[in-house]
Amino acid sequence: METMGRHVIAELWQCDFDKLNDMDFIEKTFVDAALKSGAEVREVAFHKFAPQGVSGVVIISESHLTIHSFPEHGYASVDVYTCGDMDPTIAADYIALALGSQSSEVKELQRGMGPVGAGKTKVTVTA
Repeated sequence: METMGRHVIAELWQCDFDKLNDMDFIEKTFVDAALKSGAEVREVAFHKFAPQGVSGVVIISESHLTIHSFPEHGYASVDVYTCGDMDPTIAADYIALALGSQSSEVKELQRGMGPVGAGKTKVTVTA
């Protein structure tokens, strides 16, 4: 059976506080990331929490991109799920760079292939 999609789960650490807390910046970053990976954007929904943090989703024809940010910890939880021939790592890498992540753990899972395994892991520490 062929894969139904590729799912990238990114743990982004040591990100820029102001970027993680700026809903407009995050929304633009996620839309740009989707477009750079060749996706077709369908809907965009983001929410700013008080006193800080942003959650949001970009729905694409090929699936979705999501974020939950924790500025006080310099942390963002990011998912990029795509179907077809798209490479979700393009979007995930763009997001990590835009948020100023100094340390990350990225796992890619093949979806629709049966039990979800551990997937491939890429750990990046730039600081």
